[in-house]
Amino acid sequence: MQARIFKRPKNVMQSGKALTDQWILAFVSNEPQRPDPLMGWAGSGDTRGQVQLKFASKEEALAYAGKNGIDAMVHEPPPRRLKLQAYSDNFR
Repeated sequence: MQARIFKRPKNVMQSGKALTDQWILAFVSNEPQRPDPLMGWAGSGDTRGQVQLKFASKEEALAYAGKNGIDAMVHEPPPRRLKLQAYSDNFR
C-alpha cells in the first residue's frame, strides 16, 4: 500500500492560515479513474483514494505509516517567500 504525506496548503480563496499546521496521509489509488458510462463522471473501484488521515506532525504520520506497513513518501512544503511592500509603492 502506498501513501503520500504532505502538509495541508493554505486556502487560496481566503487570507487565513487555519488548519495549515496539519499533516495529511493520503493513500495513492492503484486503479486509474475511468468515466462512468451513464453520467460521464470520473471514478474507480478503489476506495482508498478517498481516505485522508490527519496528524499534528510529520513524525506522527511517519510513525503511523511505519507501524501499519504503509510505504509513504513525504512531500515537504516549499518555503514561503514574502513580498514586503508598502501601500505607497503602488503609486510610484
